[in-house]
Amino acid sequence: MRFGIFMAPFHPVGQNPTLALHRDLELIEHLDRLGFDEAWIGEHHSAGYEIIASPEVFIAHAAARTTHLKLGTGVSSLPYHHPLMLADRIVLLDHLTKGRTMFGVGPGALPSDAFMMGIPVDKQRDRMEESLEVILRLFKGERVTHESDWFVLRDAALQLRPYSDFDIAVAAQVSPAGPRAAGKFGLGLLSIGATSAGGFDVLGQHWGVMEQRAAEFGQTVDRNRWRLVGPMHIAETEEKARRDVEFGLKDWMDYFQRVAALPLAPNADDPGEIVDAMNASGLAVIGTPDQAAAQIQRLLDQSNGGFGAYLFMAHEWANTEATKHSYELFARYVMPQFQASMPAPTESRDWAIENRPQFMEAAGGAIMKAITDHAAEQAAKQPAS
Repeated sequence: MRFGIFMAPFHPVGQNPTLALHRDLELIEHLDRLGFDEAWIGEHHSAGYEIIASPEVFIAHAAARTTHLKLGTGVSSLPYHHPLMLADRIVLLDHLTKGRTMFGVGPGALPSDAFMMGIPVDKQRDRMEESLEVILRLFKGERVTHESDWFVLRDAALQLRPYSDFDIAVAAQVSPAGPRAAGKFGLGLLSIGATSAGGFDVLGQHWGVMEQRAAEFGQTVDRNRWRLVGPMHIAETEEKARRDVEFGLKDWMDYFQRVAALPLAPNADDPGEIVDAMNASGLAVIGTPDQAAAQIQRLLDQSNGGFGAYLFMAHEWANTEATKHSYELFARYVMPQFQASMPAPTESRDWAIENRPQFMEAAGGAIMKAITDHAAEQAAKQPAS
């Protein structure tokens, strides 16, 4: 299994946005050092909280500061862009990162963004699918003529072909629109609301929709390209994790309760009650590495066949130091349980323990032989009397 982060990002208003963006970059570097696999960067244009307007610009900067982490748009809101322009930028990123780019797409999450651009919310999903079909043709090197009620292409083609066969994934919350598009085009799926009540319940159904649509359109879908997103904060003890999130959990809750049109957060005010509700519902893990591992296993069971990657929903529930430590604990104790890297060292240790008496006897014998050989050598050097 791969592991990564889905960074909207979430930064409360009333603080320095420049510093917040640079904390995001520092976190990406930290994840790269810890051996995480992926980072997906969001696109938003209103509401003051999710303040990255261009994931492509952010990715270009982050790519120069990292070595192996793959970086994706998480997601590019297709109705907001002319398809040729967006396809051109993604191909440029693919070349600049030499194949570390990923392309996540969606209809746009914030109705306030769509309102400012005069986009009818009920048209966003249809426009996403229309744009995606055109972009995929451009990526393949086709010359495209297409006239829509919101964009026009005339004999259009990309002047550069993609550097790599990069991953493309469609965002999904609760509705079947994301799985339908992913199945139709044989793409990956980003289940952003995988741990929410509605999102968790439909995980198996979403994969069924993908398989059905893939068969209908002569495509194939791969569970390894299915990514599930959920929030966590972990520490050595649950008590410490609870204290950590007193720093910023209420601000995050306020955003989802009063601003964003996404009903993710439970309706509670007391910090302890918030944590209890989030842990009990499975929306989040605020606890220990063992609880984090149990959450991933819960998602594996619910997916009815497995998935390829788990992505943290990035947040600033805790201060910078505690946040980075949470990711380090996860990399140290949780990731190896799902990457088959724990059994070999454990088996090697247990084998050494089981055979220790034999090895100690052999080592003791070797020491005694060395002593005896040395004594005999010294005796042989003594002159005869």
